[in-house]
Amino acid sequence: MVNTNIKKIGLRPLSGYLLVEPSQAETKTASGIVLPETVQEKPAQGTVIAVGGPLYDLGREIMPPVALGDKIIYKKWGGDEIKVGGVDYKLVRFDDVMAVFEP
Repeated sequence: MVNTNIKKIGLRPLSGYLLVEPSQAETKTASGIVLPETVQEKPAQGTVIAVGGPLYDLGREIMPPVALGDKIIYKKWGGDEIKVGGVDYKLVRFDDVMAVFEP
């Protein structure tokens, strides 16, 4: 079963895509200096909240590399930013996922 969404946001990713809720950017440095929003580095990690179906390439089925609820690291410039209900999400391609955090 591919797309069992833990968050009901009214959006279902298509085959080959994941819907990711990005982790929050750091707002302070280690020494406590508050960073303005313009210099905060956008995180390239987040939690998978919906999974699209498998891809088919030359008759071969390519299954999603992650599961619902996994914390992942994706390519820094990978994915497309979208906003649903005032919340930021990313649509990330399967092949933009670089790592999965172990529980």
